[in-house]
Amino acid sequence: MRTFIISMVVLAVLIGIGIAASGPVMKAIREASKPIWRTVEVSTGEISTSVDSTGTVRPVLSIQIGAFVSGPIEELHVEFNQEVKKDELLATIDPRLYAAAVKRDTATVLRDTATLNTRRAELERIKALLEQAQREETRALGLYDDNDGFISDSELDGYVYSVKSLVAQRDLAEASIEQAQASIEQAQANLDNSKQNLDYTKIRAPEAGIIIDRKVEPGQTLVAQFQTPEMFVIAPGMREKMHIFADVDEVDIGKIIKAWSEKRPVKFTVDAYPEDLFEGTIAEVRYSSTETQNVVTYPVVVETSNPDLKLLPGMTATIEFQIEKKENVMRIPNAAIRFLPDVKYVHEDDKEIIDGTAFENVEDDGQQAELTASQKQEAEIKRQRRHVWYLDGEKLRAIEIKIGISDNRYTEVLEGDVAGRTLVSGIKPKGGS
Repeated sequence: MRTFIISMVVLAVLIGIGIAASGPVMKAIREASKPIWRTVEVSTGEISTSVDSTGTVRPVLSIQIGAFVSGPIEELHVEFNQEVKKDELLATIDPRLYAAAVKRDTATVLRDTATLNTRRAELERIKALLEQAQREETRALGLYDDNDGFISDSELDGYVYSVKSLVAQRDLAEASIEQAQASIEQAQANLDNSKQNLDYTKIRAPEAGIIIDRKVEPGQTLVAQFQTPEMFVIAPGMREKMHIFADVDEVDIGKIIKAWSEKRPVKFTVDAYPEDLFEGTIAEVRYSSTETQNVVTYPVVVETSNPDLKLLPGMTATIEFQIEKKENVMRIPNAAIRFLPDVKYVHEDDKEIIDGTAFENVEDDGQQAELTASQKQEAEIKRQRRHVWYLDGEKLRAIEIKIGISDNRYTEVLEGDVAGRTLVSGIKPKGGS
Protein backbone atom coordinates (compact mmCIF):
# COMPACT_ATOMS: atom_id res chain seq x y z
CA MET A 1 0.00 0.00 0.00
CA ARG A 2 2.77 2.31 0.93
CA THR A 3 4.56 1.56 -2.38
CA PHE A 4 1.40 2.42 -4.34
CA ILE A 5 1.10 5.79 -2.58
CA ILE A 6 4.74 6.61 -3.33
CA SER A 7 4.26 5.70 -6.99
CA MET A 8 1.19 7.91 -7.27
CA VAL A 9 3.04 10.79 -5.67
CA VAL A 10 5.98 10.41 -8.10
CA LEU A 11 3.56 10.24 -11.03
CA ALA A 12 1.77 13.35 -9.87
CA VAL A 13 5.07 15.18 -9.50
CA LEU A 14 6.14 14.16 -13.01
CA ILE A 15 2.81 15.25 -14.45
CA GLY A 16 3.14 18.56 -12.66
CA ILE A 17 6.62 19.04 -14.00
CA GLY A 18 5.40 18.20 -17.54
CA ILE A 19 2.52 20.64 -17.30
CA ALA A 20 4.79 23.34 -15.93
CA ALA A 21 7.32 22.80 -18.74
CA SER A 22 4.80 22.57 -21.56
CA GLY A 23 4.19 26.33 -21.67
CA PRO A 24 7.81 27.39 -22.35
CA VAL A 25 8.29 24.46 -24.72
CA MET A 26 5.25 25.40 -26.78
CA LYS A 27 6.34 28.99 -26.72
CA ALA A 28 9.80 27.99 -27.93
CA ILE A 29 8.25 25.89 -30.68
CA ARG A 30 6.07 28.80 -31.77
CA GLU A 31 9.03 31.15 -31.75
CA ALA A 32 11.09 28.71 -33.79
CA SER A 33 8.36 28.39 -36.41
CA LYS A 34 7.91 32.14 -36.78
CA PRO A 35 9.17 33.57 -40.11
CA ILE A 36 12.07 35.99 -40.07
CA TRP A 37 10.99 38.86 -42.31
CA ARG A 38 13.17 40.79 -44.70
CA THR A 39 12.35 44.48 -44.43
CA VAL A 40 13.04 47.62 -46.44
CA GLU A 41 12.60 51.30 -45.73
CA VAL A 42 10.54 53.85 -47.61
CA SER A 43 12.82 56.69 -48.63
CA THR A 44 12.94 59.91 -50.65
CA GLY A 45 15.33 60.27 -53.55
CA GLU A 46 15.91 60.12 -57.29
CA ILE A 47 14.36 57.72 -59.79
CA SER A 48 15.41 57.49 -63.40
CA THR A 49 13.62 55.17 -65.81
CA SER A 50 15.32 54.02 -68.99
CA VAL A 51 15.09 51.76 -72.05
CA ASP A 52 18.03 49.50 -72.84
CA SER A 53 19.19 48.52 -76.30
CA THR A 54 22.27 47.63 -78.31
CA GLY A 55 23.62 49.42 -81.33
CA THR A 56 26.48 49.69 -83.80
CA VAL A 57 28.96 52.56 -83.97
CA ARG A 58 29.21 54.16 -87.40
CA PRO A 59 30.73 57.33 -88.87
CA VAL A 60 28.31 60.13 -89.59
CA LEU A 61 29.40 59.99 -93.22
CA SER A 62 31.33 57.35 -95.18
CA ILE A 63 32.58 58.41 -98.60
CA GLN A 64 33.40 55.64 -101.08
CA ILE A 65 36.15 56.84 -103.42
CA GLY A 66 36.42 55.13 -106.79
CA ALA A 67 38.28 55.47 -110.08
CA PHE A 68 36.71 57.00 -113.19
CA VAL A 69 39.47 55.76 -115.52
CA SER A 70 41.11 52.37 -115.97
CA GLY A 71 44.72 51.36 -115.63
CA PRO A 72 47.36 49.98 -113.29
CA ILE A 73 47.87 51.70 -109.95
CA GLU A 74 51.24 53.40 -110.13
CA GLU A 75 51.48 54.79 -106.58
CA LEU A 76 49.56 54.69 -103.30
CA HIS A 77 50.17 57.67 -101.05
CA VAL A 78 48.08 56.78 -97.98
CA GLU A 79 47.68 53.91 -95.53
CA PHE A 80 44.91 52.59 -93.30
CA ASN A 81 43.79 54.95 -90.49
CA GLN A 82 45.69 57.88 -91.99
CA GLU A 83 44.14 61.31 -91.58
CA VAL A 84 44.03 63.22 -94.86
CA LYS A 85 43.16 66.76 -95.91
CA LYS A 86 40.73 67.80 -98.60
CA ASP A 87 42.19 67.36 -102.14
CA GLU A 88 45.18 65.44 -100.76
CA LEU A 89 46.61 62.96 -103.28
CA LEU A 90 45.64 59.39 -102.36
CA ALA A 91 46.76 57.35 -105.36
CA THR A 92 48.01 57.66 -108.94
CA ILE A 93 46.87 55.54 -111.90
CA ASP A 94 49.40 55.06 -114.72
CA PRO A 95 48.88 58.27 -116.76
CA ARG A 96 50.83 57.43 -119.95
CA LEU A 97 47.87 56.54 -122.17
CA TYR A 98 45.95 59.61 -121.05
CA ALA A 99 48.98 61.91 -121.44
CA ALA A 100 49.40 60.60 -125.00
CA ALA A 101 45.75 61.35 -125.71
CA VAL A 102 46.26 64.91 -124.48
CA LYS A 103 49.24 65.36 -126.83
CA ARG A 104 47.26 63.91 -129.76
CA ASP A 105 44.25 66.15 -129.16
CA THR A 106 46.47 69.19 -128.61
CA ALA A 107 48.08 68.58 -131.98
CA THR A 108 44.64 68.26 -133.59
CA VAL A 109 43.53 71.57 -132.10
CA LEU A 110 46.70 73.28 -133.37
CA ARG A 111 46.24 71.78 -136.83
CA ASP A 112 42.60 72.81 -137.05
CA THR A 113 43.48 76.28 -135.78
CA ALA A 114 46.08 76.64 -138.49
CA THR A 115 43.53 75.48 -141.06
CA LEU A 116 41.08 78.04 -139.77
CA ASN A 117 43.63 80.82 -139.99
CA THR A 118 44.46 79.81 -143.57
CA ARG A 119 40.80 79.85 -144.55
CA ARG A 120 40.29 83.21 -142.90
CA ALA A 121 43.21 84.61 -144.88
CA GLU A 122 41.74 83.16 -148.08
CA LEU A 123 38.42 84.78 -147.23
CA GLU A 124 40.09 88.16 -146.80
CA ARG A 125 41.79 87.75 -150.19
CA ILE A 126 38.47 86.88 -151.84
CA LYS A 127 36.77 89.84 -150.19
CA ALA A 128 39.48 92.16 -151.53
CA LEU A 129 39.09 90.78 -155.08
CA LEU A 130 35.31 91.07 -154.76
CA GLU A 131 35.57 94.69 -153.67
CA GLN A 132 37.82 95.47 -156.65
CA ALA A 133 35.49 93.64 -159.05
CA GLN A 134 32.48 95.51 -157.71
CA ARG A 135 34.23 98.85 -158.30
CA GLU A 136 35.10 97.82 -161.85
CA GLU A 137 31.51 96.68 -162.41
CA THR A 138 30.20 100.01 -161.18
CA ARG A 139 32.55 101.94 -163.46
CA ALA A 140 31.60 99.74 -166.41
CA LEU A 141 27.92 100.29 -165.81
CA GLY A 142 28.52 104.05 -165.75
CA LEU A 143 30.39 103.93 -169.01
CA TYR A 144 27.70 101.77 -170.53
CA ASP A 145 24.97 104.14 -169.48
CA ASP A 146 26.78 107.08 -171.06
CA ASN A 147 26.54 105.13 -174.29
CA ASP A 148 29.67 106.66 -175.65
CA GLY A 149 30.75 103.38 -177.13
CA PHE A 150 33.63 102.88 -174.74
CA ILE A 151 32.34 99.49 -173.47
CA SER A 152 30.52 96.72 -175.24
CA ASP A 153 27.80 94.41 -173.95
CA SER A 154 30.19 91.48 -173.83
CA GLU A 155 32.69 93.43 -171.69
CA LEU A 156 29.91 94.49 -169.31
CA ASP A 157 28.77 90.87 -169.00
CA GLY A 158 32.35 89.90 -168.11
CA TYR A 159 32.45 92.37 -165.23
CA VAL A 160 29.09 91.16 -163.92
CA TYR A 161 30.15 87.51 -164.16
CA SER A 162 33.40 88.26 -162.33
CA VAL A 163 31.51 89.82 -159.42
CA LYS A 164 29.06 86.92 -159.19
CA SER A 165 31.93 84.43 -159.25
CA LEU A 166 33.75 86.20 -156.44
CA VAL A 167 30.52 86.40 -154.37
CA ALA A 168 30.16 82.65 -154.73
CA GLN A 169 33.79 82.14 -153.69
CA ARG A 170 33.25 84.41 -150.69
CA ASP A 171 30.18 82.44 -149.58
CA LEU A 172 32.07 79.19 -150.00
CA ALA A 173 35.02 80.53 -147.97
CA GLU A 174 32.71 81.66 -145.18
CA ALA A 175 31.11 78.20 -145.06
CA SER A 176 34.57 76.65 -145.00
CA ILE A 177 35.50 78.87 -142.06
CA GLU A 178 32.38 77.80 -140.15
CA GLN A 179 33.31 74.18 -140.81
CA ALA A 180 36.85 74.80 -139.58
CA GLN A 181 35.52 76.50 -136.45
CA ALA A 182 33.27 73.48 -135.77
CA SER A 183 36.28 71.19 -136.20
CA ILE A 184 38.25 73.26 -133.74
CA GLU A 185 35.41 73.16 -131.21
CA GLN A 186 35.19 69.38 -131.53
CA ALA A 187 38.95 69.03 -131.25
CA GLN A 188 38.94 71.31 -128.19
CA ALA A 189 36.20 69.20 -126.61
CA ASN A 190 38.26 66.07 -127.21
CA LEU A 191 41.27 67.82 -125.70
CA ASP A 192 39.27 68.88 -122.63
CA ASN A 193 38.02 65.31 -122.24
CA SER A 194 41.55 63.92 -122.49
CA LYS A 195 42.87 66.45 -119.99
CA GLN A 196 40.08 65.54 -117.58
CA ASN A 197 40.84 61.82 -117.95
CA LEU A 198 44.50 62.60 -117.29
CA ASP A 199 43.48 64.50 -114.17
CA TYR A 200 41.33 61.53 -113.10
CA THR A 201 44.48 59.43 -112.87
CA LYS A 202 45.24 61.35 -109.67
CA ILE A 203 42.82 60.14 -106.98
CA ARG A 204 42.26 62.89 -104.41
CA ALA A 205 40.32 63.13 -101.15
CA PRO A 206 36.98 64.91 -101.67
CA GLU A 207 36.82 65.78 -97.96
CA ALA A 208 39.16 65.81 -94.98
CA GLY A 209 38.82 62.63 -92.92
CA ILE A 210 40.31 59.30 -91.91
CA ILE A 211 41.03 56.40 -94.27
CA ILE A 212 38.94 53.65 -92.66
CA ASP A 213 39.35 51.23 -95.57
CA ARG A 214 41.76 50.76 -98.47
CA LYS A 215 40.74 48.20 -101.09
CA VAL A 216 43.61 48.40 -103.59
CA GLU A 217 47.31 47.60 -103.72
CA PRO A 218 50.17 49.02 -105.83
CA GLY A 219 50.28 47.43 -109.28
CA GLN A 220 46.64 46.39 -109.21
CA THR A 221 44.80 47.12 -112.46
CA LEU A 222 41.48 48.94 -112.30
CA VAL A 223 38.78 48.39 -114.94
CA ALA A 224 36.20 51.16 -114.90
CA GLN A 225 34.19 50.38 -118.05
CA PHE A 226 31.16 48.76 -116.44
CA GLN A 227 31.18 50.08 -112.86
CA THR A 228 33.33 52.36 -110.76
CA PRO A 229 35.86 50.29 -108.79
CA GLU A 230 35.99 51.27 -105.10
CA MET A 231 39.46 52.18 -103.86
CA PHE A 232 39.12 53.92 -100.48
CA VAL A 233 36.53 54.71 -97.83
CA ILE A 234 36.99 58.03 -96.03
CA ALA A 235 35.11 58.99 -92.86
CA PRO A 236 35.07 62.77 -92.40
CA GLY A 237 34.78 64.33 -88.94
CA MET A 238 35.22 61.17 -86.87
CA ARG A 239 36.73 63.18 -84.01
CA GLU A 240 33.86 65.63 -83.96
CA LYS A 241 30.88 63.31 -84.24
CA MET A 242 29.93 59.64 -84.46
CA HIS A 243 26.59 57.86 -84.76
CA ILE A 244 25.31 54.78 -82.96
CA PHE A 245 22.50 52.98 -84.77
CA ALA A 246 20.13 51.03 -82.52
CA ASP A 247 16.99 49.03 -83.34
CA VAL A 248 14.33 49.72 -80.70
CA ASP A 249 11.28 47.50 -80.19
CA GLU A 250 7.91 49.03 -81.05
CA VAL A 251 6.86 48.62 -77.40
CA ASP A 252 9.47 51.20 -76.39
CA ILE A 253 9.56 53.51 -79.40
CA GLY A 254 6.90 55.84 -77.94
CA LYS A 255 9.09 56.36 -74.86
CA ILE A 256 12.11 56.98 -77.08
CA ILE A 257 10.25 59.63 -79.10
CA LYS A 258 9.23 61.33 -75.84
CA ALA A 259 12.85 61.29 -74.64
CA TRP A 260 13.94 62.67 -78.02
CA SER A 261 11.51 65.59 -77.78
CA GLU A 262 12.73 66.33 -74.23
CA LYS A 263 16.40 66.07 -75.28
CA ARG A 264 17.12 63.39 -72.68
CA PRO A 265 20.73 62.15 -72.41
CA VAL A 266 21.81 58.75 -73.68
CA LYS A 267 24.55 56.74 -71.97
CA PHE A 268 26.38 53.80 -73.46
CA THR A 269 29.45 51.61 -73.17
CA VAL A 270 31.51 49.64 -75.67
CA ASP A 271 33.27 46.35 -75.05
CA ALA A 272 36.66 47.82 -75.92
CA TYR A 273 36.47 50.30 -73.00
CA PRO A 274 34.08 48.79 -70.42
CA GLU A 275 35.30 51.18 -67.73
CA ASP A 276 34.33 54.27 -69.79
CA LEU A 277 30.77 55.60 -69.82
CA PHE A 278 30.05 57.60 -72.96
CA GLU A 279 27.21 60.08 -73.32
CA GLY A 280 25.27 61.33 -76.31
CA THR A 281 21.87 62.52 -77.48
CA ILE A 282 19.15 61.13 -79.73
CA ALA A 283 19.77 62.63 -83.16
CA GLU A 284 16.93 60.94 -85.05
CA VAL A 285 14.13 58.43 -84.72
CA ARG A 286 13.44 56.98 -88.15
CA TYR A 287 9.97 55.82 -89.12
CA SER A 288 11.18 53.05 -91.45
CA SER A 289 10.25 49.94 -89.48
CA THR A 290 11.82 46.50 -89.84
CA GLU A 291 9.98 43.27 -89.07
CA THR A 292 11.98 40.19 -88.08
CA GLN A 293 10.14 37.08 -86.88
CA ASN A 294 7.02 39.16 -86.07
CA VAL A 295 9.09 41.63 -84.02
CA VAL A 296 8.85 45.22 -85.27
CA THR A 297 11.75 47.56 -84.58
CA TYR A 298 12.59 51.16 -85.50
CA PRO A 299 16.07 52.60 -86.12
CA VAL A 300 17.21 55.19 -83.58
CA VAL A 301 20.34 57.26 -84.25
CA VAL A 302 22.41 58.44 -81.28
CA GLU A 303 24.93 61.23 -81.76
CA THR A 304 28.12 61.60 -79.69
CA SER A 305 31.52 63.26 -79.83
CA ASN A 306 34.69 61.24 -80.30
CA PRO A 307 37.73 63.46 -79.54
CA ASP A 308 39.98 60.54 -78.49
CA LEU A 309 38.93 58.27 -81.39
CA LYS A 310 37.95 55.55 -78.93
CA LEU A 311 34.73 54.89 -80.84
CA LEU A 312 35.58 53.02 -84.02
CA PRO A 313 33.26 51.96 -86.87
CA GLY A 314 31.60 48.62 -86.21
CA MET A 315 31.88 48.61 -82.41
CA THR A 316 28.88 47.26 -80.48
CA ALA A 317 27.42 49.68 -77.94
CA THR A 318 25.22 48.85 -74.93
CA ILE A 319 22.84 51.78 -74.76
CA GLU A 320 20.72 53.24 -71.96
CA PHE A 321 18.09 55.73 -73.13
CA GLN A 322 16.96 57.91 -70.22
CA ILE A 323 13.18 58.22 -70.53
CA GLU A 324 12.25 60.10 -67.36
CA LYS A 325 14.03 61.38 -64.28
CA LYS A 326 12.47 62.59 -61.00
CA GLU A 327 14.16 63.91 -57.90
CA ASN A 328 13.01 64.04 -54.28
CA VAL A 329 10.15 61.58 -54.77
CA MET A 330 8.85 58.97 -52.32
CA ARG A 331 10.16 55.61 -53.40
CA ILE A 332 9.96 51.95 -52.36
CA PRO A 333 12.48 49.22 -53.17
CA ASN A 334 11.10 47.01 -55.91
CA ALA A 335 11.32 43.91 -53.69
CA ALA A 336 8.49 45.29 -51.54
CA ILE A 337 6.32 45.77 -54.65
CA ARG A 338 6.92 42.22 -55.84
CA PHE A 339 6.35 40.55 -52.42
CA LEU A 340 3.15 38.53 -52.04
CA PRO A 341 2.77 36.81 -48.62
CA ASP A 342 1.34 33.41 -47.78
CA VAL A 343 -2.25 33.83 -46.60
CA LYS A 344 -1.45 32.16 -43.25
CA TYR A 345 0.69 35.15 -42.27
CA VAL A 346 -1.89 37.75 -43.23
CA HIS A 347 -4.25 39.52 -40.84
CA GLU A 348 -7.88 38.38 -41.05
CA ASP A 349 -9.03 41.77 -42.36
CA ASP A 350 -6.64 41.57 -45.34
CA LYS A 351 -6.99 37.93 -46.36
CA GLU A 352 -9.56 38.81 -48.99
CA ILE A 353 -6.86 40.88 -50.73
CA ILE A 354 -4.75 37.76 -51.14
CA ASP A 355 -7.76 35.74 -52.28
CA GLY A 356 -8.96 38.33 -54.77
CA THR A 357 -5.73 39.83 -56.09
CA ALA A 358 -3.23 37.04 -55.85
CA PHE A 359 -1.86 37.86 -59.29
CA GLU A 360 -2.19 41.63 -59.35
CA ASN A 361 1.45 42.10 -58.41
CA VAL A 362 2.61 39.70 -61.14
CA GLU A 363 2.75 40.75 -64.79
CA ASP A 364 1.49 38.04 -67.13
CA ASP A 365 2.65 38.91 -70.62
CA GLY A 366 0.90 35.86 -72.06
CA GLN A 367 -2.48 36.95 -70.75
CA GLN A 368 -1.84 40.58 -71.70
CA ALA A 369 -1.29 39.52 -75.30
CA GLU A 370 -4.80 38.01 -75.46
CA LEU A 371 -6.62 41.13 -74.19
CA THR A 372 -8.50 43.56 -76.38
CA ALA A 373 -7.31 47.15 -76.77
CA SER A 374 -9.71 48.51 -74.15
CA GLN A 375 -8.92 45.64 -71.79
CA LYS A 376 -5.21 46.31 -72.15
CA GLN A 377 -5.77 49.96 -71.28
CA GLU A 378 -7.85 49.00 -68.24
CA ALA A 379 -5.25 46.45 -67.15
CA GLU A 380 -2.51 49.05 -67.43
CA ILE A 381 -4.45 51.43 -65.19
CA LYS A 382 -5.07 48.66 -62.67
CA ARG A 383 -1.41 47.72 -62.77
CA GLN A 384 -0.62 51.04 -61.15
CA ARG A 385 -2.60 49.96 -58.07
CA ARG A 386 -0.53 47.65 -55.87
CA HIS A 387 -0.37 46.44 -52.27
CA VAL A 388 2.63 46.51 -49.97
CA TRP A 389 2.87 44.84 -46.58
CA TYR A 390 4.02 45.80 -43.08
CA LEU A 391 4.22 43.81 -39.84
CA ASP A 392 1.46 44.55 -37.29
CA GLY A 393 2.19 42.39 -34.25
CA GLU A 394 2.56 38.89 -35.64
CA LYS A 395 0.48 39.39 -38.76
CA LEU A 396 0.98 41.28 -42.00
CA ARG A 397 -1.25 44.19 -42.96
CA ALA A 398 -1.69 45.61 -46.46
CA ILE A 399 -1.45 49.19 -47.71
CA GLU A 400 -2.82 50.05 -51.15
CA ILE A 401 -0.58 52.35 -53.16
CA LYS A 402 -0.52 53.90 -56.62
CA ILE A 403 2.86 53.60 -58.33
CA GLY A 404 4.59 55.83 -60.86
CA ILE A 405 7.86 55.35 -62.68
CA SER A 406 10.42 52.75 -61.66
CA ASP A 407 14.01 51.79 -62.33
CA ASN A 408 15.92 48.63 -61.54
CA ARG A 409 15.96 49.42 -57.79
CA TYR A 410 13.08 51.69 -56.80
CA THR A 411 9.45 52.45 -57.67
CA GLU A 412 7.83 55.83 -57.19
CA VAL A 413 4.82 56.05 -54.83
CA LEU A 414 2.16 58.49 -56.03
CA GLU A 415 -0.50 57.61 -53.45
CA GLY A 416 -0.54 55.58 -50.24
CA ASP A 417 0.21 55.95 -46.52
CA VAL A 418 3.71 54.51 -46.52
CA ALA A 419 5.85 57.50 -45.52
CA GLY A 420 8.33 56.54 -42.82
CA ARG A 421 7.22 52.90 -42.72
CA THR A 422 9.23 49.70 -42.66
CA LEU A 423 7.84 47.32 -45.27
CA VAL A 424 8.21 43.57 -45.64
CA SER A 425 9.95 42.38 -48.81
CA GLY A 426 10.35 38.63 -48.13
CA ILE A 427 11.24 35.84 -45.69
CA LYS A 428 14.79 35.15 -44.62
CA PRO A 429 15.89 31.52 -44.78
CA LYS A 430 16.44 29.84 -41.40
CA GLY A 431 20.01 30.29 -40.30
CA GLY A 432 20.54 32.92 -43.02
CA SER A 433 21.23 36.60 -42.73
